[in-house]
Parts: sequence; C-alpha cells; structure tokens
Amino acid sequence: MEAKDNNKEQPQQSDNEIRTDSESSTDSMMRFVLPSLDGSPPKVVTMDEVAGMLKNLKNMELAHEIALNPEFKLQPYEPPMNSLEGRIKAMVHKAFWNLLREQLERDPPSYDQAIRLLSEIKEDFPQLLSPNNTNALSRINATLDEALIRQQAERGTLDFRSYANFVINLLASMCAPARDEAVAKLREIDDVIDTFRGILEVMALMKLDMANFMVSAARNNIAANSVEYEKQKFSTFLREYHGTVGFPATEDWLQRARAGCNNNEEILFNAFKQLLNYPADKEFPELLRIDKERFEGLSWRCQRLILCAALISIAQGVPIISQRRENRIELAKQLDIIVQHVKQQDQLSSAIDNCYEQIRSFINKCLEKEKLPLLSESQETQIQSQVKQLINKSSPVRTLMANRMDGFVRVALRSNGNIPPPPAGFADFGEELVAFIASFRRLVSYNHAVFGEYFVQLLNKQRNSAEPSADAGNSSSNSLSSNLAQTAKP
Repeated sequence: MEAKDNNKEQPQQSDNEIRTDSESSTDSMMRFVLPSLDGSPPKVVTMDEVAGMLKNLKNMELAHEIALNPEFKLQPYEPPMNSLEGRIKAMVHKAFWNLLREQLERDPPSYDQAIRLLSEIKEDFPQLLSPNNTNALSRINATLDEALIRQQAERGTLDFRSYANFVINLLASMCAPARDEAVAKLREIDDVIDTFRGILEVMALMKLDMANFMVSAARNNIAANSVEYEKQKFSTFLREYHGTVGFPATEDWLQRARAGCNNNEEILFNAFKQLLNYPADKEFPELLRIDKERFEGLSWRCQRLILCAALISIAQGVPIISQRRENRIELAKQLDIIVQHVKQQDQLSSAIDNCYEQIRSFINKCLEKEKLPLLSESQETQIQSQVKQLINKSSPVRTLMANRMDGFVRVALRSNGNIPPPPAGFADFGEELVAFIASFRRLVSYNHAVFGEYFVQLLNKQRNSAEPSADAGNSSSNSLSSNLAQTAKP
C-alpha cells in the first residue's frame, strides 16, 4: 500500500515500540483499552484477545472487573495525538484518503486504492457478525469479492457508489438501534469518499458494540466462575509460598475490628464496614488491594451521603424547608449535585462553602415566592456556622448522620438480600443510598467468597495466640456467606 510506504523512513522506534494494526484506511484489528487494577498501565487488546479472555478467564483482572462492575464496558483505544503512534496513524490515514481521491479523479479513474478499501471492509465484517451467520458472510464475500471487483474496474463498469450503498444497507440490518441514526446519515452524504470514511467510523462503533455485547453475554458465566478461579489462584499462591509470606496489613485490619465483637462473624462484618472509613495512617489490607480504589470510591460515596443528610438536617431548621416537602426534595437534589465531585479531603471545604451559598439562596427564593421575610443576617450567620462545622467529622450533626449510616450499613450487611429502609435524614437520597449499599454489598460479598475462609483462619490464629485455652472452633464464615448470598452473584 502506497500509504504504508511513506512511513518506511520513520525511526526504528516505530517498529520496536509501537504495536499498531491501524496503518491503513481502516482499523481492521480494532483495539480496546483494558483497565488495570494493580497500578500498572492499562492494556490494549484486540477483539480476538478479548474473546479469548472471556472464554478462558485468562485475565483475572478482567474477570474481577466484569464480575464486580455491572456497568463495565470496553472503550476503544486511540493513541494520543501528540504521541509517535498517534502522529503516524493520522499521517497514514490522511495519505490513504488523499491517494484514494486522487486516483478516482484521474481520467480514466484508477481503482487500486478503492479495491484495497473494499477488501479491508470485507475483512472487517466477520468482527460484526456471529460465526453462525454464514448466509450473511457468504453474501458479503460474494459481493465484495476482490477478483470480481477488479474485473469490473478493468471493464470500466465499477460503480463505487453502489458498493457504498450495499455496505450501508448491510450496516442498517446489523447495527444496534443506537446506531440507526448514524447509519441513516450515511445515505445523506453526497461525496463518495466522505461516505466511505463515514462507513468506517460507523463500523468502528459497531465493533465496539460487538465487543461489549461479548462482555455482556459472558457476564453471568464470569460471575459464576470468577470467585472459584480467584480462590484457586490464591490457594496455589499459599501453597507455593507457605511459611515464607505473610499479610501483616490484613492481620492488623482484622485485629482492629475485634473491639466489641464476640465471634468471627461480627468481626468480619465490622472489618468490612470499617473499610468505608479506613484510617489514612494504616496500610490497606494486602488481600483487598486489587479493590482499594473501589473501596475508596465507595468510602467517599458514603461520606457524600452523610454530608448531604447533615446539610438537609441543618436547612430544615427553617420552616420553609421542614414544612414544605417539595422544597426539601428540590434542595436535596441541588446539594447532591454540588458534592458529587468531592473525592478527596482538599475538595471538601470549597464544596461546603458552595453548599451554604446554595442553601441560603434557595431558602430566600422559597421565602420570596411565598412573600415571606427573607433570612435575617443572624439567621444566615447561624446557618453558615453550622454548615462550616461539617468540615470536621466530629461536628455534632455530621457525627449523628455518620452513626445512622453506620447502623444502616451494619443492618444491610446482615440482611439476607433485602436492603433496609433509609435511616432518618437520608430518605431524600434514597436512590443514591440504595445504589451505594448495593455496590458495597456486592464488593464485600465477592471478596468474602474469595478470602473468607482464610480470614477465619487468621482470626482463629489471633485468638489462639491471645487466649491459648479458648475454643478456636469459632468459625462463622458460613453464616456470613449465607447472609450475603443474595449479593454474591453480581
């Protein structure tokens, strides 16, 4: 291909360091970003590699992510434009389309590049169809047969536009409903080169749809088998490194959860619950480190709910909020939006300031609407003082709401599948509360299914060390598993 020849003088680095299948008009081997859960750079995989991973659970991180994240979707890989690969890709694609246009505008036209494009499109279609759809594949192969197209070109009868229409009709019959509009717009493009560029863009989207359909279809099987797969990997690890490796942070985490607990079941409930407010000066448990970011995200999700409940509680000190349900609900929505970006401590102060301004403004608008006196300066000062105290976890209102959330989480973990009603002060955030606790229970259930037996061994070992005469048979892992059984299959 002429466009490829233009890149032969690129530095040797492009061959050794860049893995690219997109040095043509099409990204015939479209690649997807596979997120990493261990801090290493994300991996880039092809459609075939994704299929292999889903079939054989070759990638534990991918299986773990799919099992725990119902919203998980693959994303297309695009090299950064300022990277060497990005610049090469842009240059190659531009050269291809320029050459195609130049050849078609010759008198008589040259169809070498057009034939190459149609051949690449034909090679792409198997990625958009199931292997069982042999009739469609046979029709595509027969119509886009390179020898037939070349004969038409030699006879001067090749109608490039008719092939575009054939491909568009195929895409219309195959695409997901979400792509109908994009396919329909292809018919409105007059320039045949631009039409084919649009076709390739839609096909790239459909490849992404197919890859994510494969993920969705495999989800139940992965969820059913990934726990056992991870347990086997962990058991193998323990056998290979028996007596030579320990998990001090995990042991410390479990030891700190013992306070006030009478048995292993209570300790494990308490330990998992404490992950929502994990001490910054303590090392995160080694065995849960693959989910550290996930637990931290849920921790901040929990803190945002506590903060919102505390803010609404303060705002209800004004009758126009406490006595007007519609006002309270609307203010709750606005506050929830304001705090959504808070994911670390240094973002909290500005969010609380913004929340105070929103509360003050909203209350005054409600008062003005009902032709009531606006907030006095002393009332505003009082509300502002109470709101600003929320920066501290030890503030009375925030502590109250945190205790209520703590009780809610404790009951939710112990309940057999059913989510308890929202605690007082959280009713206006019920949807987010349910989504939060469902995600937390799913994460706890999964990790307990993988590591629960080992956690109990550690707890019994700690008990034996502290109380040599105590009965070490206090294994409550099965009870906890039963309570969480309804969420063990994400």
